[in-house]
Amino acid sequence: MKLEKLVKSNETKAPKRVGRGPGSGTGKTSGKGHKGQLARSGGGKGPWFEGGQSTILQRLPRRGFNNTRFTKRYATINLGDLNEWVKDGDVITLELLKEKKIIKKELNGLKVMGDGELNKKITIKAHRFTQSALKKLEKIGGKAEVI
Repeated sequence: MKLEKLVKSNETKAPKRVGRGPGSGTGKTSGKGHKGQLARSGGGKGPWFEGGQSTILQRLPRRGFNNTRFTKRYATINLGDLNEWVKDGDVITLELLKEKKIIKKELNGLKVMGDGELNKKITIKAHRFTQSALKKLEKIGGKAEVI
């Protein structure tokens, strides 16, 4: 075997000539059948089509930085919920609320919301307070301590 005697396979094969009359075997509809999506120019579905299910690009997780895992989430409680079981002069803390099973998880701390009415003087130690909660506590003479 010599290098100059090597022949490239398939080198001289002619392309398929479609739509060339009665003798070619691929005349008239050019081997595409009659009508339908596959008979049209540009017809058919792309190589990415997966039969109607979500494409692989939609199923894969996105890449890059996402800030949601670093957001702070607080266990929340409304003043109206405290009104049911507290007495005058009580000190409300995150540990007490967890012990009484009013909140399930501590998360990043406790946030007091101003929904409902409170009519007992209490001291609340929490990480965050809404403006309405602070106003209602001041109105009845209670204290809000930020931890």
